[in-house]
Amino acid sequence: MTEKLSKELNAFLFTSFEKKISVKKGAYLFQEGMVASDIYLVLNGNFKISKVTPDGQELTLRLCSENDLIGELTLFCAGAIYMLSAKSMDDKGEVLVIPKEKLERKLAEDGKLALEFMKWMSLHFRKTQTKFRDLVLNGRKGALYSTLIRMSNSYGILKEKGILIDLPLTNQELANYCGTSREVANRMLSDLKKNGVISVDKGWITIHDLNYLKLQIHCENCPDELCRID
Repeated sequence: MTEKLSKELNAFLFTSFEKKISVKKGAYLFQEGMVASDIYLVLNGNFKISKVTPDGQELTLRLCSENDLIGELTLFCAGAIYMLSAKSMDDKGEVLVIPKEKLERKLAEDGKLALEFMKWMSLHFRKTQTKFRDLVLNGRKGALYSTLIRMSNSYGILKEKGILIDLPLTNQELANYCGTSREVANRMLSDLKKNGVISVDKGWITIHDLNYLKLQIHCENCPDELCRID
């Protein structure tokens, strides 16, 4: 399991939220460029955190679920705007809305709570750094392979024939995680299927040879808490 917010920080958020809102599938919690006034704590559902490049290419950086904090990068930034977009991936999306200024005041006043938040942010930054490392150093193929590895750590279920990623994914969604086109992702996935590395059944991916993926990207065997998609 990935490390979540501490009990102390979680307790504060649950007693300091302004309101609780539901977000339907396909709706945005916020979009890049909007003024950042709130932080969000996920109660239910999955939220995709992504950025769109000037040429229209979408890059998905993170998939947030229950007990994840969204919009935290805007804290302690005067006049901050959201640099990324948060989109609901299913109809059960539900979040708590916490005013950014209220959380900032509490962290400034409570040293213990601030330390807990810094620990969580440190882990978050380390996960992000490893994702960018894979994107930059290993190219498109490496980006896809590392995404599948991260998916297996976050949503993998061990089955008789391999590791089932318990999250339906379209080829376009996988392409977005890799910062590439759907056509390129299609070709790479087809090669993996031909070689028996993976199989796909109506969007459900089973990884049959995880070691193959790791060897191809010279996997450094990072701790599971870092090698995740969330």
